[in-house]
Amino acid sequence: MSDLKVGDIVARKSYGYDIFFKVVDITGTGSERIITLKGISYRIEADAPESDLEVQPESRVREYRDKCCRKAKQHSADKRLTPGYAYYSAPYYRGLRKKAYYRDTANDTAEKIKRPGKVLHLDGDKDYLENCMAEYKKLGIEVIGEYVPEKEQPQRVAQLLAEHRPDILVLTGHDGFIKGHDSYNNLASYRTSRYFIDAVKTARRFNSDMDGLVIFAGACQSLYREIINAGANFASAPFRDLIHALDPVRVCQKIAFTGVDSILDAEDVIKNTITGKTGIGGVQTRGKYREGFPAEPYQ
Repeated sequence: MSDLKVGDIVARKSYGYDIFFKVVDITGTGSERIITLKGISYRIEADAPESDLEVQPESRVREYRDKCCRKAKQHSADKRLTPGYAYYSAPYYRGLRKKAYYRDTANDTAEKIKRPGKVLHLDGDKDYLENCMAEYKKLGIEVIGEYVPEKEQPQRVAQLLAEHRPDILVLTGHDGFIKGHDSYNNLASYRTSRYFIDAVKTARRFNSDMDGLVIFAGACQSLYREIINAGANFASAPFRDLIHALDPVRVCQKIAFTGVDSILDAEDVIKNTITGKTGIGGVQTRGKYREGFPAEPYQ
C-alpha cells in the first residue's frame, strides 16, 4: 500500500475493519511505515503498520457514517420512550434561546429570563469541533469552540477560561490505550490522558468549585479514574470503551438545561450520552440553568 497518504480513510484488517480512521501522519519508509490514525466517528487515536490497513471506498465510508449517525438518532428516540426520563427535543432548546424571555402561561403578565449554561469547548480535532459546534447550535447552547491539540490544552486552558468565563468546560480530542501495554492503571499506557489530567488540574487551580465550573474531560479509552481525581465532574472512559464524537455535547446538554437549584445524579447525565456508562462516568453535579425576573419588554 505504498500510495497510502494523509487524509485517506482506512480500516484495520487485524480488527475486522471495525472502526474507520483518517490517516493523519506517516512515519518511516518502505514496508516499515507506521501510520497514525484518528477515528472518523469515535474519539480514538491509534498507530498501525501500513500492511494492516486498507483504504475504504467512499460508498463504505458513507455507510459507516450513516450507521454511526443512526445510532445517535436512535439513542435520542429511545430517550423519548423511556418512562420517567425527561428528554427534550432540539427545537425545545432552540426555543429557549430564541428569545431572552418567555411569557408564563399561569400569569400572562409575567416575563422571565431563561439562561442555559455557557460552554467552553476545547477540542484536539478540527472536524469533531465543527460537528460539536453545529450540535450545540441546534440545542441552543451558548458555546465558544477552540481547536487546541491535546498536548497544548494544559498550557492554553487558563487563559481561555479567564477570557470567556464559562459555566461548563470541555477538554476532549482523541486518546487510546496503547497496544502492547498491559496495565489499565498506568498513565504511560495512554496516548493523551496525561494532557487531559494536567489540563483539568490547571482548570481547577483557576476555579476549584466543582459546581462553579463543571468540567468534562477525556476521549476514547481515557484513564477515567485519574481524570476524575484531578477534579473533573465527568470523564471518559470507565470501561476503557470508545466514546462517540458527540458524547461531550450530550453531557453539556443535560447540565446546561438543568436548574441551579437541582443536583444531577451522574447516572442521569450518563443516560443522555450515546455511549453510556461504559464510556462516560462522573459525580453528582449542580445544574447551570438559571431563570430571572423580569425580562425587559424590548426586543
